Amino acid sequence: MTEETKNGAVDERPSEKQRGPVVERRDRKDDRTTTTDQRLLDSRGPSDWVHTDPWRVLRIQAEFVEGFGALAEVPAAVTVFGSARTGRDHPEYQTGRDLGAALAEAGFAAITGGGPGAMEAVNRGCSEAGGFSIGLGIELPFEQGLNPWVDLGVNFRYFFVRKTMFIKYSQAFICLPGGFGTLDELFEALTLVQTKKVTKFPVVLFGTEYWQGLYDWVQSSVLAGGKVGEKDLALLHLTDDIDDAVRVVKDAHKAWADSH
Repeated sequence: MTEETKNGAVDERPSEKQRGPVVERRDRKDDRTTTTDQRLLDSRGPSDWVHTDPWRVLRIQAEFVEGFGALAEVPAAVTVFGSARTGRDHPEYQTGRDLGAALAEAGFAAITGGGPGAMEAVNRGCSEAGGFSIGLGIELPFEQGLNPWVDLGVNFRYFFVRKTMFIKYSQAFICLPGGFGTLDELFEALTLVQTKKVTKFPVVLFGTEYWQGLYDWVQSSVLAGGKVGEKDLALLHLTDDIDDAVRVVKDAHKAWADSH
């Protein structure tokens, strides 16, 4: 296909086909004669299409809509991360219950991943204290489900949608001892705060015996190597005291509220 430009020159354009916002040219051009509407209304073929990437986009969109709708009117909240493997007879379980109760008494909803272990402990403590206990679950290849102490629960297929909900509806993160999932959520939060993708909010590492080694490594290797700055390290607050953790959250929330 050729087209004459304003100065009389001929502009050689390859043949193309448009499929909505998508343009296909050369050997990438799809020669199907049916339209999208026709395939939608007429097709009686195999169901493989429900597993294609374009269809997944709609599922992702639906998850965002469901999450935003369910959490839009949640009051000021704090997300608490921690291990699903923490047993009910472990001291960290009782710490989680006490922390959940303290957050409720301070007027904060408690958000967790909705699973067992430390997450259950925080949800339980918050619910027992009359607070708003929230669980954001995730579809996993093994059975888990939301713990019984969740007052409002939303289950997600996609980790990145779930992470968006943790960030969007929290005023602070508190990390109890946990594994790879907790570390992933911790460093994602720090990255978003560091790069100012979200309004600065505190990240509390609860349990100095557990977290001190990680903090020392960041200080002695990452900071010393010039990979982060002093102000980046200051984003982390280590404590063993529940009142101290809640104070950090309250101070940060007040500072945020005063500036809005």
